Amino acid sequence: MSVLLNGTGLHPQTSGDPLPPDYERIEIRVSELKQLFNVMDASSFRERDLDPDAEEFIVGWAREVPRGMRLGLLVELKRAPGLDDEPAVLRDAIHGCFTRRAQASRARLRRLLGVGRISLLVGLCFLVAAVGLGGLVESTIKGQRIGEFIQQGLAICGWVAMWRPLEILLYGWWPIHTEARIYDRLSAMPVRISYAGNAEPEAWRRDWPALPRQNTTPQKTLRRASSPRASESTSTADIVAVERGPIAAGISPQPSPKGRIGPT
Repeated sequence: MSVLLNGTGLHPQTSGDPLPPDYERIEIRVSELKQLFNVMDASSFRERDLDPDAEEFIVGWAREVPRGMRLGLLVELKRAPGLDDEPAVLRDAIHGCFTRRAQASRARLRRLLGVGRISLLVGLCFLVAAVGLGGLVESTIKGQRIGEFIQQGLAICGWVAMWRPLEILLYGWWPIHTEARIYDRLSAMPVRISYAGNAEPEAWRRDWPALPRQNTTPQKTLRRASSPRASESTSTADIVAVERGPIAAGISPQPSPKGRIGPT
């Protein structure tokens, strides 16, 4: 475990992968590591998905970074250090999550290109049929404006049928490809933990990855109101607190130098 001197003169303990100065450092602040992960996911810690708010925050930051710059993640944890392999387990879990996201994006891209190829074939067949039928109608009703009108209408319908496959093959695939490349970068970034709390030295025992798996599955309980009036008295604040994920309360958003909301 190494020690890093910050700008305030404090010496928080840090552990994990080194973050070189030329890396773009994504900083996120939580009270517990389990706030980074989806509490509804019953998978093991290394296979658990990230909390949607945490994932959106990290991916949004990565999108603003130039393509050639490498990424690194610094997790500011408001508790004392725990297990020795805690940073490695966190890194593997984050890498695994973004690796699965990259694989899912590429699978979606393959499906989209498959739809584009089939749509192109169907569109070309319809275009040839429409143009041929229009020419036949025009030659049958030669000299009348109705024949010319039908021929032009069928030709327009044929070209309109080509709109969808051309949209997919020219414009629809590259945003998904770009998304997959961002996930690839995030799945290989170094991860480091900065510990900034010593008030409870044993707090890590209630956090992941030390927390037993059987205690991590969320339990839903239904509370029956004693009367309609009692159910109506439930405050809006309580409802909002239930609906919010743990990351919304754990991450402390600060104005970042990049002009967006993020931790300092």
